[in-house]
Amino acid sequence: MWADACEMLDRAERLHRQFFQIAPSTATKPIWEPPVDVIETEDEVAIVVALPGVEPGQIEVVIEGDFLRVSGTRTLPWPYRKGAIHRLEIPHGRFERHIVLQWGRLKLTRREPDNGCLLLVFDKVA
Repeated sequence: MWADACEMLDRAERLHRQFFQIAPSTATKPIWEPPVDVIETEDEVAIVVALPGVEPGQIEVVIEGDFLRVSGTRTLPWPYRKGAIHRLEIPHGRFERHIVLQWGRLKLTRREPDNGCLLLVFDKVA
C-alpha cells in the first residue's frame, strides 16, 4: 500500500511538471509556458490557454504568419506580495506560449476570458 501511495505521488509530481513547464528562453527573466487545448471543428479552430489569475488586459496575442504567440505577466495578488510563501505551485511572472497554426488561413473571430482561461476562436478561411 505504501508503494502505491509513493507511485501516485510520483505520478502527480510528473503531471504537475508537465502542466506548467518552464519555457526555454534567452531572456534574463524566467518564463513559464501555460498549457493549451486546441479543438478543431469543420469550420473553426478554438484554442484555450489556461491563465489562472491573469487579468485579460495583461495578455498579448500576436499572430505572425503561421505562428500564434500568447504572452503576458501573472503577478501575485497585492496583499500577498510581502507574505511568507510556504508553497507556490501556480507559476507567476512572465509567460509566453507559441502555437503553430497548421490549418491554412485562419481569421481570429473571438477573443474572450473564460473561467481563468483565454478563449481564442479562429474561423477557417477558404
